[in-house]
Amino acid sequence: MRKLILPILLLVAACGQQNPVLNIAGGKVQGVPSAASGVTVFKGIPYAAAPVGELRWQAPQPVTPWEGVRVCDAFGPIAPQPGNKPGTFYGDEFYWQGTPEESEDCLYLNVWAPTESLGRDAKLPVAFWIHGGAYMNGYGYEVTMDGDEWAKRGVILVTINYRLGTLGFLSHPELTAEQGQSGNYGTMDQIAALQWVKDNIEAFGGDPSRITIFGQSAGAMSVKTLLVSPLSRDLMAGAIIQSGGGLSTRGLTPDGSQAQFDAMGKAAMDKAGLTSLAAMRSASTEEIRSVQGWFMPHPDGKVVTGSFEEAFFDGSIAQVPIMIGYNKDDMGGLGGAAVDRFCALRDSLGCSVYEYEFLRDLPTDEAHPASAAGAFHSAELWYVFGTLDRSWRPFTEADYALSSRMLDAWTDFCKFGKPGWPAYKQDKPFKENFNIE
Repeated sequence: MRKLILPILLLVAACGQQNPVLNIAGGKVQGVPSAASGVTVFKGIPYAAAPVGELRWQAPQPVTPWEGVRVCDAFGPIAPQPGNKPGTFYGDEFYWQGTPEESEDCLYLNVWAPTESLGRDAKLPVAFWIHGGAYMNGYGYEVTMDGDEWAKRGVILVTINYRLGTLGFLSHPELTAEQGQSGNYGTMDQIAALQWVKDNIEAFGGDPSRITIFGQSAGAMSVKTLLVSPLSRDLMAGAIIQSGGGLSTRGLTPDGSQAQFDAMGKAAMDKAGLTSLAAMRSASTEEIRSVQGWFMPHPDGKVVTGSFEEAFFDGSIAQVPIMIGYNKDDMGGLGGAAVDRFCALRDSLGCSVYEYEFLRDLPTDEAHPASAAGAFHSAELWYVFGTLDRSWRPFTEADYALSSRMLDAWTDFCKFGKPGWPAYKQDKPFKENFNIE
C-alpha cells in the first residue's frame, strides 16, 4: 500500500499543475477543460461590480471580492436586450438556440488559454473581443464565438459582456448633474474590462503589453472609440476593425452636445412615465427595457472627446498597427471607399494598416431557402472563430480551409502586428481577399 502513495501524490500534483488556481482581482479562480485538448476556459469571471440599484447608470465600480475558489464553469448572464427572434434572418442564423439568462448583473468576461500557460510567465499575445449588435443586442459567448482555435494557435482570447441599450448608453440631465456627464456606460464597461485584462492577464500566461482589441459591427465601432478615447488608447498594441466602417467624410460618432443627448434621454424617460432619477433607478428592468430610443456612444468630454475622424486628423488616435476590412454584402457605408480612404491616409501618417474583404457567399440548403444572402454582415464570424461545425449551414472542406486561413491571419496579427499580407500603401494599395479556392 505504501508503494502506491507516491504515485498517487504525483498524479494529484500533475492534475493541479494542469488546472491551477489563479489569483486575480476579486479572489481566486479555476478554469475548466475546454472542448479542445490543451485548452482551459474560464467562463463568467466578473470584471466589475454588478451595476444594479444605485450603481445603475454609474461608471463600473471595482469587482466585489469573493471567498474561496471560484470555479469558472458557467458563462455569466447577458445584458438585457430586445434579442433576435426566431423567424428573423439573424434569429435563424445565430440565435436559434434561444437567449441566455439576462440580468443587469452582466459585467462578466471569458478567457480561453493554453493550459500550459496558466500561472506561468508565458507572455502570450492576447486578443480582446467586443461583440456587435447595434449597441442593443449581443453577448460575448454567442454561438459563433469560441477561443479554442485561438488558444491552440498560442493566443489567449478574452470575450466580454457590456451594458446595452438604455442601460448602457442613456444620457439624462439628472445623471449629468450627478456625474458631470452621462451616457457611454457601455463604453466605460469595455474600458474597465480592457483595464482588467491589462492588470490580470499575466496570471493566465498573457502579456499585458501585447493586447489586440477587435470587434465586429457595433463592436468594431467600439474598437474605433477605444482607439481614440483618452481612457483606453494606451492599453492596446493593435486593433482589428471588422465591418465597422472606415474614415467617413462626416463623423461616425453622433454630432451634438451633451445637453442635446440629455434632452433626448429625458424625453424618452418622460414618455415612459419615469420623470425623476429616483424613479428611473427604482424602475424594474422590464420598465427600462421598454423605453423607446436608440442609445449609443456620443461625445461627453471625458470618455468620448470627439469623433473618430477628428482624432484621426489631430493625431490623438492610438498609434498601433490596424487591420480593417468588411464583407462583400455588408450594409451600406461599412466598406469600400471609406475603408480605402482610412488605409490611404493611415499610410500617409507612417502607420501600418492592413485591409481585407470577405467574399465567400455562405452555402445554404433547401431547408433554409431564405438564407442565401451572400457574404452578409456578420457572416465572417463563423470563420474567424473556427465555429463552422456549430452552424446548420452545409459548410464544405473548402470553408474549413478558409476558416483556418483566416484564423492564422487574425492570430498572426496578434502575435506579430501583421497578418501575412502586404500593408496598404498609397502608391501600392493592397487588399487581401478571403474566399474559397
